[in-house]
Amino acid sequence: MMNIKIRRPIIEDIKELNQFFKIVITDTFTKEGISNQVESMKEEIKTKGIYLENDFESNGEERYFLIALNNEKIIGSIEYGLASDLILNCTNNELKGLPEVGTVFVHPDYQKNGIGNLLLKNMFVTLHNKGIEEFCLDSGYCNAQKIWKKKFGEPDYLLKDYWDKGSDHMIWKIKVSDRLK
Repeated sequence: MMNIKIRRPIIEDIKELNQFFKIVITDTFTKEGISNQVESMKEEIKTKGIYLENDFESNGEERYFLIALNNEKIIGSIEYGLASDLILNCTNNELKGLPEVGTVFVHPDYQKNGIGNLLLKNMFVTLHNKGIEEFCLDSGYCNAQKIWKKKFGEPDYLLKDYWDKGSDHMIWKIKVSDRLK
C-alpha cells in the first residue's frame, strides 16, 4: 500500500528531484516516440532544474513546487510560476501575468494511481489560498494532452502542427474556483 505525502521540497531533495526529472522526461520522450530529440530532452531536464533553483532562491515567489513522496521516495512533482515565453508568444501575450501550472510529473512506476490528481488538488488549494483565481497550463505531449482534455475540456488555444505535422500544442486557461468544486 502506498503512503503518499505531499510537501514542499527542501534543499536535501535537489539531487533526487533532478534525477526524478531526468527519469520522467526521458520516459515521456520515449513514450511520445521522440527519444531521438536528445537536445530537446536535455534542455527540458535543464529547464526543470532551473525552475527548482528559482523556487529555492525566491523562497517560492518565482516558482513554487510541491512534491509527492511514497515512503520518502519522490514520485511526483507539480509547480507554478509565471507563464512561459512559449505560452505568451502563442497567445499574443493574452495570458501575461497569469501563473502557469507545470512540471506535473509522476514517476513511470507510479502512473495511473491518482498521484497526479492528488498533486493537482493540492496545487488548486495552494493557488486559492494565495488569492490566485486563474492559471494556465500547456502541453505539447500527445499523451498528456489526452489527460488534460479529459480533465479540463478542449484547450483555449490549439496550435495545430506547432511542433511538427500532426504534433499540436495546447494551452488551457482555468479558473481555480471551478477546480475546487
